Amino acid sequence: MPSPRTVTPGPDLPRPKEPAEPKTPKQPRRRASSGDTPSSHHENTWPSLGLGTIRRAFVRASQRAPKRATGQASREEAGAGRLLRSPQLLFRSLRRRASDQTWAADQPQKTAALGAAPGQEVPAKAGGGFSRQVSAGREPKGPEPEAEDKSVADLISERQLLAAFKQLQHLEDALVAEKASHTFDGDPTGFARRAMDVCLHYDGLAAELGAVVRETLGPDGVDTDALAELTSVVLAEEEAHPVPPADGDFLRTPRRWRHLWEEAVKRSAQERVQRAGAAQAAGGAVEGAPDLAQLLAELGSTVRRDLQKVQREAQPVYAAAGFPAWEVYLRAFHAAVAQRLQELAQGAHGCEQLYLLLDWAANVYGSPDFLGTPDLALPAEPLPPLLAPDVWARLESDYTSFLESKISSCFGRILELEQSRWAAAEPPEVLQGRYHTPLSADVHMLVAEHVKAAGAISPELEATTLQICARGLGLFVPRFERAFLESTAVSEPHLCANINALEELRTSLLARFPGTFEGLEKPLGAAARSFQKRLLQCLQRGTQPLFRVLCTKDWLSQDALQPLLDRVEAFARHLQRVVPPLAQETLQEAHRFVVRDYLAQALRPPERFRGVDRVTGSQKMSLDADAINSTFEDLGSQATWLRQAILSVADIVGETYKDDIQGHLETLIRSYPDIRRDHVLAILALRRLGRRRNQRLLQRAHEMLSAAARGDPGHVLFEEIEVPTSMDVLITCI
Repeated sequence: MPSPRTVTPGPDLPRPKEPAEPKTPKQPRRRASSGDTPSSHHENTWPSLGLGTIRRAFVRASQRAPKRATGQASREEAGAGRLLRSPQLLFRSLRRRASDQTWAADQPQKTAALGAAPGQEVPAKAGGGFSRQVSAGREPKGPEPEAEDKSVADLISERQLLAAFKQLQHLEDALVAEKASHTFDGDPTGFARRAMDVCLHYDGLAAELGAVVRETLGPDGVDTDALAELTSVVLAEEEAHPVPPADGDFLRTPRRWRHLWEEAVKRSAQERVQRAGAAQAAGGAVEGAPDLAQLLAELGSTVRRDLQKVQREAQPVYAAAGFPAWEVYLRAFHAAVAQRLQELAQGAHGCEQLYLLLDWAANVYGSPDFLGTPDLALPAEPLPPLLAPDVWARLESDYTSFLESKISSCFGRILELEQSRWAAAEPPEVLQGRYHTPLSADVHMLVAEHVKAAGAISPELEATTLQICARGLGLFVPRFERAFLESTAVSEPHLCANINALEELRTSLLARFPGTFEGLEKPLGAAARSFQKRLLQCLQRGTQPLFRVLCTKDWLSQDALQPLLDRVEAFARHLQRVVPPLAQETLQEAHRFVVRDYLAQALRPPERFRGVDRVTGSQKMSLDADAINSTFEDLGSQATWLRQAILSVADIVGETYKDDIQGHLETLIRSYPDIRRDHVLAILALRRLGRRRNQRLLQRAHEMLSAAARGDPGHVLFEEIEVPTSMDVLITCI
C-alpha cells in the first residue's frame, strides 16, 4: 500500500450567492500538515480517501472550463439548498478527522470513477455545491425541517449523524433523479461535481463514525448517544443501499459500513494493545525480565479493563441494534494481543524472559479468570491460538536450550555448597535418627521447581524439562562422587549422610517420575556403592592392626579380640543412622570382612602351634568365632552363612581323631564352595598330618570341589583370601 501523500488543495471553489446570508470570506490556501494526513500506522486497516486527488481533478476541470455568468451560476446553485456553506468547511471537517478517514475504505474507488471522459471538453460551471437542483415538480421529499437550516458538514461535526445521512440520502436521490431525466446529458462535469460532493460527504460521515468507535475505549466514559447514532446510521445505510443497483450506478452502491465498523474496532483494539507498556519499551526496559513482567501485567490490565468496559457500557447499546459487539471486540483484542506477543517474542532473550512469555500466554491470558468476572460470555466459536504453532515451538525450543544451561549451572552451585560444608568440617545433621545432608533436598527442589513451572505451560514442555533434569543429574552424580572422595572431608558420618542422600534420590525420583528417571537408578546406585566401599575401607583401616595380634603366642593367653569388636560396634553405631536397606547391607559386608580377615590371619599365622598350643589355639578360635557371631547378631546382621567358617577351621585344627577331619573338611567345602585347593592345603598345613592322609584328604576335597555347584555370588569368602606358598604348605603337598 502506498504511503500517505501530502494533499495540496487547488484554488477555492466559489460559493453560490445567497441573499439571506453574508458572504463567507475566502479561506487561504494551505498545505496539509502531517496531522491532516493519516499516519502510516493506519494504512494497514483504513484505506486512504484520496481527497487530494479528487480535489485536484475537480479544480483542473473547473479551470479548463469557460466561465459562465455569475448570475446564471447563482441561479443554478440556489436550488441545491445548503449542502455546503463553503468548500473549505468540508475539507476542514475531513482533515480534523484525518486519523479516522480510513472508515470509508471503499469510497475512493467510487469517487475515482467519477469525472469527465478523457478528451471531453468540460462545461464552464465551477460552483462549490450542487450546480443544479431538480425542478419543483420532480423534487423528492426533503430532510427534517430542523435539519434544513444546517449543512451536512455541520450536522456531521455536531454528530447529528442520522440527520446528516438522511439529508445526504435526500440529495443522492435528487441527483439520481436528475440523471434519470437526462438533465446532465450535455454537462457530464456538472454531474461529476455534484456526485463528488455526495461521495465526499459520505466519506466524512464514515470518518466520523470511525471516530465514535475510537473514542469508545478512550479515557472518558462511553457516549451511548453517539453509539446509538452510529448503529442507526449503519442500519439506515444498509436499508437505503441493500444490494448493488442493477444498472451499476455507483451512487447507490452499498458502502459496507458494518464491515468498516468491524475494521474500526480492530484498529481501536490494536492501538490500545500497542500503547500498553509503550513507555517501558521506548526506554529499553524490555531487556530485563522484571520489566517484561511489568509490561505483560500492564497489557493484561489494559485488555481486561477495556473488555469489561465494552461488556458493561457499549454492548447494551450495540445489542439493541443487533450488533455482535462483544464477539467483534473480543476477537479484535485477541488478534491484537497475539500480534504484540509475537513482537515481544522476537526480542526475548534468556530463560526468564522466554518463560514469562510462555507462562503469560498459557496461564495468565489463558486462564478462565483472566477477564475478572464470570459473566463475560466467550464466543461460541473458539478463538485461534494466541501464538502461531511455529512461534510457540520456537519459544519452547529456545526456552529449553537456556533451561539446559541453567539447570547445569544450578547443579554446579549445589556442588559448590556441598564443598563449602566439607571445607568447614561441619558434621552432618541428624534428622529423624538419620544422617542428613541438604544435597537431596536441593536436588528435589531444583527438579520440582522447573518441572512444575514447565507443566503449567504444556505437558510437552514438562516432559522435556524432566529429561533435561535427568540428564543434568546424571552428569552431576559422578562429579559429586569424585569431588567428595578426593576431598579431606571423607569420614564415616559424611559417607553415611551421602549414602542416605543418594538412596533417597534414587527411590523418590523413580517413584515420582517413573518414566524419566529410570536411567538414573544405575549411576545413583553405583555412587552409593562407592561410598559404601569407602566406608568399609575406613573400617578395615581401623581394624587391620588389631588382626596382627591374632594367632600369636600372646593371643593364646590374652583377650586380643575385644578391641576389634569395640571398633566394630562403633562402626555399627554410624550404620544405625543410615537408611535400612543400605545399613543392613553394609553391616553384613562388615561382618564378612571381619570373618574374612580373621581367616586370612589364621591361614598364614606368624607362628605355628604344635601339641598343646595347637589344641589351645583351636579352642581360642572357637571362642573368637562365637564372640564375632554374637556381636554381629546383636548388631542386627543377617549374614548367618558366615557362622560356620571360623568354627570349621578350628574343628579341623583341633580335632584329636584324625579320621573325623575329613567330615569337618567336607562341611567346610559344602558351606563355602568358593574355597580353593590352596586354602585346603593351608588348613591341612596347620594340622600337620601325614603324607598319605593329606593326599587322601586333598583327593576328597578335589572331588567335592569339582562336583560342587557354584555358590551364591553374594557369599564370597575364601575367594578373597590370598594364601602365600610356604615351606609347610609344600611339605603338606609332598
